Amino acid sequence: MANTMPIEYYQQLEEIQAIDFVIDELVLYLDTHPTDQNAIQQYNHFALYSKQIKQKFEESFGPLQKGSVNHQQDYWAWSGLWPWQV
Repeated sequence: MANTMPIEYYQQLEEIQAIDFVIDELVLYLDTHPTDQNAIQQYNHFALYSKQIKQKFEESFGPLQKGSVNHQQDYWAWSGLWPWQV
């Protein structure tokens, strides 16, 4: 199937995945180093940034996961690729 989404879709999705990977790694580190203030600050920074870029993505392209607010007018119509086609 040909790519039907704009390049920004893929760029933003890749950034979301990269930031969420960083968050997962920080969580694992903090499991064994719970008092590391630098790691806690990094976690808080990336968690906030993740929330912001996901909101930006969803405003442009629709929900990322169940429970996300759908900002599209016709929120029952699916546009673009299915999640497993990305």
